[in-house]
Amino acid sequence: MSRIVLVTGGTSGIGAATAAAFKESGYTVCVSYGHNEEAAQKFYKETGIPVYKWDIADHESCMESVQKIAADLGDVEILVNNAGIARDHTLQKMSVEDWKTVIDTDLGSCFNMARAALGPMKEKKFGRIINLSSVNGIAGQFGQTNYAAAKAGIIGFTKSLALETARKGITVNAVAPGYTDTHMMDKVEDKILQGILEKVPVGRLARPEEIARAILFLADDDAGFITGETLSVNGGLYMQ
Repeated sequence: MSRIVLVTGGTSGIGAATAAAFKESGYTVCVSYGHNEEAAQKFYKETGIPVYKWDIADHESCMESVQKIAADLGDVEILVNNAGIARDHTLQKMSVEDWKTVIDTDLGSCFNMARAALGPMKEKKFGRIINLSSVNGIAGQFGQTNYAAAKAGIIGFTKSLALETARKGITVNAVAPGYTDTHMMDKVEDKILQGILEKVPVGRLARPEEIARAILFLADDDAGFITGETLSVNGGLYMQ
């Protein structure tokens, strides 16, 4: 029987590429989404991968939804905490709501989802949790104190949870993508995008499938001696 995989925010971008990669590799996959019903149904029709709707920032919704998935498909054995949002402003122009919403969605969801999935993983003495951080969580970014703080927090969360679960057959790792060709880049002005590309040694954006490959590697049964790590997939881009 194949491993059960849950990818949060899995109907577009890196999440969709990751879900597709797992399915192609023989895993049983499902994804979550929060708002875009049309995109979710389109994804389901195109891939056949089950979609579940809930608010990943809400703890009770996460607990209930993971239980629903367990009833439908089986216990989640591989959790990919991919879902996230960005609401960019400089600190003085950032609203309290934008600060809290990004922290709760990007970082709080990792707590919510791990808490929901860990019980069965401990019982089976197997689990893989992969959390999506960002190059901006490592290097920082102008106008992204909320996003960078959340993504940096994910790295600390990953290391700490890895220590708690290491003796239980559960690994916890992070993947920190660089700038990737997803809808998040659609709002970036051409001039700014050109400046970004000039800083990336390989000279281009990442493809979502390239990030998915790193996630798939960490989720493998044979990756059991890798835990607490952050795998950067950024084309050589580091803090200048």
